[in-house]
Amino acid sequence: MSQPPYGWSLQVTASTKVPRVEKGKRFHRIERSYGTFARSFTTPEEVAEDKLKAEFKDGMLFVHLPKAERPKPKAVEIKVD
Repeated sequence: MSQPPYGWSLQVTASTKVPRVEKGKRFHRIERSYGTFARSFTTPEEVAEDKLKAEFKDGMLFVHLPKAERPKPKAVEIKVD
């Protein structure tokens, strides 16, 4: 993840090296979508970097980007003479 001047950017890259071949009793299927690809996403809010989480399950990539807590404003007392 990187933080450009206008928000956060997440880039996901992956590659598939070998086409998958399935053989059945009455069919023969080959998936030919292989090679390298990349996708970039821009998030509108700031992200809590220490709480990022990604998991790959059943052929799906799940990326969890929790929002960062904003600092709470604090009261400042000013004495007037």
